[in-house]
Amino acid sequence: MSMRAPRGTADILPKDVKKWQYVETQLKDVCERYHFAEIRTPLFEHTEVFQRGVGDSTDIVQKEMYTFEDRGGRSLTLRPEGTAAVARAFVENKLFGDPNQPAKLYYFAQMFRYERPQKGRMRQLNQFGVEVLGSANPAVDAEVIDLAMTCYKELGINSLKLVINSLGDNESRNNHRKALVEHFMPHKNELCSDCQSRLAQNPLRVLDCKTDHEHPAMKTAPSILEYLNEASSTYFEQVKEYLTMMGIPYVVDKNLVRGLDYYNHTAFEIMSESEGFGAITTLAGGGRYNGLVEDLGGPETPGIGFGMGLERLLMALDAENKVLSLNEALDCFLISVGEEAEKEAVRLVHNLRINGIQVDKDYLGRKMKGQFKAADRFKAKYVMILGEEELQKQIITIKSMETGEQDEVPISQLVKSMQERLLGGIENE
Repeated sequence: MSMRAPRGTADILPKDVKKWQYVETQLKDVCERYHFAEIRTPLFEHTEVFQRGVGDSTDIVQKEMYTFEDRGGRSLTLRPEGTAAVARAFVENKLFGDPNQPAKLYYFAQMFRYERPQKGRMRQLNQFGVEVLGSANPAVDAEVIDLAMTCYKELGINSLKLVINSLGDNESRNNHRKALVEHFMPHKNELCSDCQSRLAQNPLRVLDCKTDHEHPAMKTAPSILEYLNEASSTYFEQVKEYLTMMGIPYVVDKNLVRGLDYYNHTAFEIMSESEGFGAITTLAGGGRYNGLVEDLGGPETPGIGFGMGLERLLMALDAENKVLSLNEALDCFLISVGEEAEKEAVRLVHNLRINGIQVDKDYLGRKMKGQFKAADRFKAKYVMILGEEELQKQIITIKSMETGEQDEVPISQLVKSMQERLLGGIENE
């Protein structure tokens, strides 16, 4: 029996959790400013949600999903991506009937994909995502991209590259699909088995192949941009114009297709250009998915969104040597000496906490010296010292660990005194 974490998973220990909390708080703050609301969906869904939503021809559905049968014989799948689950929730809860449209949503969620683990790519991954459902305005595409770029920039990540493309509407995609089949069919036997299947199911996915990306036919493949009809071309030009107006630089990559079947019109990726980041440079990716809500049984509802890997976000922070402003210091530590003082310390710690003071104490029966060392390790701003003599006099000593200054205050005034030192004098209720 293995007593180690499963391959492709990782424990996030307390020393690292503050980094995650800091990043998540910053991302939430950006979403609030952009007027997005949080949504939380189940960890697992009926398998059909992803088969219909993500697409049977995708690697996710064919190779990477954790699917199981429950005791009722129903096929369920651990969530491999966020968009289909949010779209399902949008339909089931009739959010399309809310007068406040479009629905602008964000989420933090764990995803599960069975793939070869490597740096920044786990089988259980943490993702931040954004979805906008209910508007086909190109300004929304630009806003979603702007939000993603703002998240990185406000965390101090500057070595970024935004890559965009248009996959066009259904008419444009169908014409491009025919051209791709004609182009690749003479080379079919030279392609990997996956691409041979994709050529019949979804030829656009051939362009996203990691095995055949150096094949000469890839370099001469017809571009989707050559097959955009007037409406699709105009839409893409408007998205680019809005990005330019917001001062967001971008590069058009005609081979950017993304790995999910539901995408159409705008597709984008944000990449790290930091030295030493690693071979897989993509930090976030997304695009428009008009038609997905209908596929899941809802009314005609356009949508766009992105997914951002939090593990890769933290890697980018490390690659750019960003030091986060983490508050790791403990407000105060209560040192008690003697049996009666120890009992009183339990009451005092409780009283301080319910009055807004962050405080801890010793629970291992250490001597005074050991308790001071513990306070140092916790980076305590203040130490409060209570011995049997102080208890008799109903006073307690408060010492500033920064200046070394200390004074005595009545135990009855401890809460007020600490509030004045730490919180600016909140009235004791």
